[in-house]
Amino acid sequence: MSTLDHSPNPADAHVDKHGTVLHAQRFQMLEDIARELAGPVVFPTYFDAAFRLRKELQNPDLPISRIATVVSLEPVIAARLMQLAGSALYSPDGSAPRDLQAAIKRLGIEVVRTTALAIAMNQLMRSKETAVFSEFTKVLWDHSLRAAAASRVLARKLTRVSPDEAMLAGLVHDLGAFYMIYRAAQYPELRIRPDSVKHLILQWHESIALTLLASLGMPEEVVNATTDHDQLRELPEVVRSLGDIVYVGNLLAGAHVAWSGVDTDPVGEQVELARRQHAELLPDVDAAAVAMLSVFS
Repeated sequence: MSTLDHSPNPADAHVDKHGTVLHAQRFQMLEDIARELAGPVVFPTYFDAAFRLRKELQNPDLPISRIATVVSLEPVIAARLMQLAGSALYSPDGSAPRDLQAAIKRLGIEVVRTTALAIAMNQLMRSKETAVFSEFTKVLWDHSLRAAAASRVLARKLTRVSPDEAMLAGLVHDLGAFYMIYRAAQYPELRIRPDSVKHLILQWHESIALTLLASLGMPEEVVNATTDHDQLRELPEVVRSLGDIVYVGNLLAGAHVAWSGVDTDPVGEQVELARRQHAELLPDVDAAAVAMLSVFS
């Protein structure tokens, strides 16, 4: 992602009583994003380790010993994998893995990839570039982890979809929002108008995410499942597909209301309807979310 200087003329900022600079920078950000997404997407350096791991782990027949060797070169990822493997999410009896190989064997290769991506997203959220939006990004991150947890529980309890694939889809469903926050931090007028940034994100994050996920090499099923996840539709009576899982998982995590603070009756009503419909799963969702938050927050 490029870092351009969009600093306004100080005099303009002083007299911007009608939001002229704000409107100009909102338009400029969207224009810059459109240009950036039209070519090869350049991600922040926080994603370098995730990209390296995804490339190394493309071979499904890679032995556990080789995977452990590759992962050990990324100490932060290795530490999180050990922590996750010993969490209630993957170790109900609380037993810790004896070493990294045991942790990877317990978790599986897809969770290794997901963990690397989760760490990159968390580092982006905590970066100095986005510090001005820290209150917002913290809530967004908590929502993403809760959606990942809910998606995993829904897949495991109600479908034949891989719980690990569902967890990945739940985690990245709002990746477009993270990207837009990172870009907004490069515009001085937007940095002091977080509510305006939220409005932009609500409008554009879903469509932007599709290009980002494709650039990350996400499986087509995951990309399709996250499409229009915030667009209200009838709740599925029976959760079957990955798309159903992400849609309902997002609702169980509070939908965009959880991170934007923008509540509308139809959304709030459907969140409550989803929670009533899947009330028996909420304790499992809460437990999984606590485990995710303990590892990645």
